[in-house]
Amino acid sequence: MFRSPYPDLEIPDVSIHEYLFTGLDEAALDRVAIVDGMSGAETTYRQLIGQIDLFAGALAARGIGVGSVIGVLCPNIPAFAIVFHGILRAGATATTINSLYTAEEIGNQLEDAGAEWLITVSPMLAGAMAAAERRGIPAEQVIVLDGAEGHPNLRDLLGEGNAAPEVAFDPATHIAVLPYSSGTTGRPKGVMLTHRNLVANVAQVRGVLDVTQDDALLAVLPFFHIYGMTVLLNFAMSRGARLVTMPKFDLVEFLRIIQEHRTTWVFVAPPIAVALAKHPIVDQYDLSSVKVIFSGAAPLDGALSAAVEKRLGCEVQQGYGMTETSPAAMVIPSGRRDVDRASIGPLVPNTEARLVDVESGADIEPPAEGSSAPGELWLRGPQIMAGYLNRPDATAEMIDADGWLHTGDIATVDTDAIFHIVDRLKELIKYKGYQVAPAVLEALLLEHPQIADAAVIGANDEDGQEVPKAFIVLQQDADLDAAGVMEFVASRVAPHEKVRMVEFIDVIPKSSAGKILRKDLRARV
Repeated sequence: MFRSPYPDLEIPDVSIHEYLFTGLDEAALDRVAIVDGMSGAETTYRQLIGQIDLFAGALAARGIGVGSVIGVLCPNIPAFAIVFHGILRAGATATTINSLYTAEEIGNQLEDAGAEWLITVSPMLAGAMAAAERRGIPAEQVIVLDGAEGHPNLRDLLGEGNAAPEVAFDPATHIAVLPYSSGTTGRPKGVMLTHRNLVANVAQVRGVLDVTQDDALLAVLPFFHIYGMTVLLNFAMSRGARLVTMPKFDLVEFLRIIQEHRTTWVFVAPPIAVALAKHPIVDQYDLSSVKVIFSGAAPLDGALSAAVEKRLGCEVQQGYGMTETSPAAMVIPSGRRDVDRASIGPLVPNTEARLVDVESGADIEPPAEGSSAPGELWLRGPQIMAGYLNRPDATAEMIDADGWLHTGDIATVDTDAIFHIVDRLKELIKYKGYQVAPAVLEALLLEHPQIADAAVIGANDEDGQEVPKAFIVLQQDADLDAAGVMEFVASRVAPHEKVRMVEFIDVIPKSSAGKILRKDLRARV
């Protein structure tokens, strides 16, 4: 067993709202909490807390509370923080939905989560309403934040002046959020994260990242994703820092916002790091305010990290986690220049790990020198999910009887307790930080009348970033090319789930039990 090198922290037995917003002094309340990066509009902590309370009061007046589930389909705008924390303040559960989802995918999540209400914005209303109608959610229970006829809006709800309700629940067991994850494979499942999970992980991140109230954090990574939810939205609030929101990534706007708002910490996924390292337009902007580029959601190559550091003159850090770990499990700590930039750093406080040989099931021994042998990474700590919603079978496959979460990632550890991810046991593909389940794409491809068999794996593009690649066996006399395959998939899935590469082969390699031998396909890439 490997333990965090940091001393254990005391995790407060409170809700995430209490942890973030209770007991702020007058100076802290008057500091800017959130800035709309597009318009420059500012919201102080005092204003934010007041609006959260008013929104919670509006929800409570409509009978929403403990036991209620509300879908949130919304980009990174300041109002997200109001409604997200308003839902949790009211004692309800938020299920955050990928803004890129199709109406069918939104509907699937609403149905699975048991959502009774949906919150969105007018540009997303068409898909939201199609999904809501399928779920049986009436128009008056679809809140359109910026307003739309026939729907409640944020201004009116806050204007009702309802006081926040008194709610009681156990933070250790009450489900705060239900983001969806594919786990190690398969269709997305609701990840039950308690208030204690969220509080614990913010506390753990606070223990290793030196963000202060004087910092400005750029939030382009989506709040609906656990990375943006915990490491940006909640962590920034816990530090009294200034959070600058950006609803979608555009390189020019991204650079303008950094320059104009003098952001000091910029949280990215590897594809943005590629742009920072390579795109010529970067040199046209003053990025001297940036102290740290922090990458997550997918592995960041060490050479790419070094290229960003050299170009921007800043520190580049990364970490490792999963939706099921709230998400942070390992983080390269601030100021640790001795830590390999290609690593994921040491375990965060209060966290244990094991490396287990995938063939024998035996624990990998700590190395006497250099790095250990590779093994599947198992994790245990207060940030580990309560389980998958209504999926005890999937929960039991992921978390064993002793509380160890089996990540499906293959890692090594060195004598300084620094971990490296070296391979993936799980089938899941990480495209720009978004999860793509091969089984879902394979089932879709097999619906095409000219495709006899199909398999999907992750393959690296020219920038070394993982993309979905399909191996296709055609029906006899089929007339289908790679463009046709990609077009067929693209019309039926969210943008991040598109097939980006296609290779035609004679037969899909499979085991005697019929399981696709993905390692044989990876050997062809």
